Amino acid sequence: MSGNPVKNTLMVWKALFLKDALSRFFGSRGAWAWLFIEPCIHIWVMVVIFTVIRTKVVGGVDVATWIMVGMIGFFLFRRTSVQGIHALDCNRAFFAFRQVRPFDTALTSAVVELFTMFWTFVILLIVFALFGFSVIPENALMVLFGALGLWLLGLGYGLISSVCMRIVRDSGHFLQILMMPMYFISGVIIPMNTVPEPYRSYVALNPVLHGLECMRLGFWPDYHTLDVSLWYLYGVALVFLVIGMGLYRSLETRLVAQ
Repeated sequence: MSGNPVKNTLMVWKALFLKDALSRFFGSRGAWAWLFIEPCIHIWVMVVIFTVIRTKVVGGVDVATWIMVGMIGFFLFRRTSVQGIHALDCNRAFFAFRQVRPFDTALTSAVVELFTMFWTFVILLIVFALFGFSVIPENALMVLFGALGLWLLGLGYGLISSVCMRIVRDSGHFLQILMMPMYFISGVIIPMNTVPEPYRSYVALNPVLHGLECMRLGFWPDYHTLDVSLWYLYGVALVFLVIGMGLYRSLETRLVAQ
């Protein structure tokens, strides 16, 4: 490689991105299809459940599109964090090249996930539109900023979690268990404005909730929800990223050696 560090870094990111993308989409027969099928199954099951209990509207919004937007936002956060957690193990062979740093693998894995979820979201919007649902966002920037904030939050959470798993091996079990309650307290399938006080105030501390509800507000400005903030989402994401990048920087030798 040339002596230009910026050019070298971009070349490393490009190579890792292509490697991760090919692995995710063509690593096994039908791998690309399952990336799309998984969120579709979750959405379909939740829509059926809500239909059975005869709930058609949530916060003034059709329940099917409400669930779809929430699911996509949560999957973006969860998948990004999972890819960040396992990026070191999946790319360990590349650490033989001195140009490849541990953070490079986590970042490119997260970018692949962002790319994948973006097109999954687009396809789902087209499918919902064909079935007659209103899926044109009133404020597309709000949707994009909410999704980007969830992606950054997932990246930061993944960085911290991957380091914790190498310092304390059993912490991986706790991190996996933590994702289950996050599913319920993030407003994915339960409207948070129905949660009574004082629990509602505690739930509002969850940054994932702010990201999901901001995405929904981007589609439906009159949607009834809690008082959410993009500033809070990005503030927590920034803290997670700074901590995660600091841990990667200070423990880089140990992360590569393990």
